[in-house]
Amino acid sequence: MAGPGLVAGDVVVDALPYFDQGYEAPGVREAAAALVEEETRRYRPTKNYLSYLPAHDFSAFEVIRAPGPGTPLPAPSSGQKNDITAWQECVNNSMAQLEHQAVRIENLELMSQHGCNAWKVYNERLVHMIEQAQKELQKLRKNIQDLNWQRKNMQLTAGAKLREMESTWVSLVSKNYEIERTIVQLENEISQIKQQHGEANKENIQQDFQ
Repeated sequence: MAGPGLVAGDVVVDALPYFDQGYEAPGVREAAAALVEEETRRYRPTKNYLSYLPAHDFSAFEVIRAPGPGTPLPAPSSGQKNDITAWQECVNNSMAQLEHQAVRIENLELMSQHGCNAWKVYNERLVHMIEQAQKELQKLRKNIQDLNWQRKNMQLTAGAKLREMESTWVSLVSKNYEIERTIVQLENEISQIKQQHGEANKENIQQDFQ
């Protein structure tokens, strides 16, 4: 594994996935799955992830049924059969309904004349939107691929540099160990030489006194 690396917020990035080895070692996959499970528990999705969209208006899809043949027109209630005002209101209501039906018929005629072209234009716009979305998708995929290649190259370069530095460190540690061992050996030799000189001097002094 690589040593400590970049810091993203409070997360220390210390891995080079494109370079590191040992991911198939026993326990590594289980540890990664445990981290994913922990992150999943901490994640709290919103109840309605489409809340930022405007409310749906289904009124445009409501089916309006026209009165069929023989449908009776509105009439006054039984208690208002002799009330002229009530009859006048019913007549006005009937005329309004007839006018409404006439407008609907006119709209249907316009739809029969221009509806096909309108749907063609609408479909052409949908096709254009799909093409634009596909182009954007391809662009995003290319950007992701380029980013992955860039990350791979950076990690391979960094990994090679880390391996070189690790090798240099091991070499320096080995040299330091050899130097320390040589120093200890020299110190022992110096101590022995001093001890030998001390004993020789002591013998010489004793011989002088004799």
